[in-house]
Amino acid sequence: QVQLVESGGGLVQAGGSLRLSCAASGYSGSSYAMGWFRQAPGKEREFVATVSWSGAITYYSDSVKGRFTISRVYAKNTVYLLMNSLKPEDTGVYYCATAPATSRLRAAYTNWGQGTQVTVSS
Repeated sequence: QVQLVESGGGLVQAGGSLRLSCAASGYSGSSYAMGWFRQAPGKEREFVATVSWSGAITYYSDSVKGRFTISRVYAKNTVYLLMNSLKPEDTGVYYCATAPATSRLRAAYTNWGQGTQVTVSS
């Protein structure tokens, strides 16, 4: 049973930083990409960033490019999302997920965590 557990969310002022973590367990054998999505109240869940199994390939949404950095540590089966220069529009529940390969499409991801709340005050 694959499990993903996010942590690191919280309340921060605009311009501040947060680092989210997502620990994966229950995987065996095959490689997988990991991604972050977010969902603001009343809105669809949207792609934020993804990283390949090797860590060499990353993609970001245009809204976070240059401010957020995704990375992974294999020894800990963990993926991180470092968020700098946060804006109020970054507020939402952040979810991590796994997919066979990097993708910006929500439908490509098969396992999801429960999410962690990020609130950016103006």
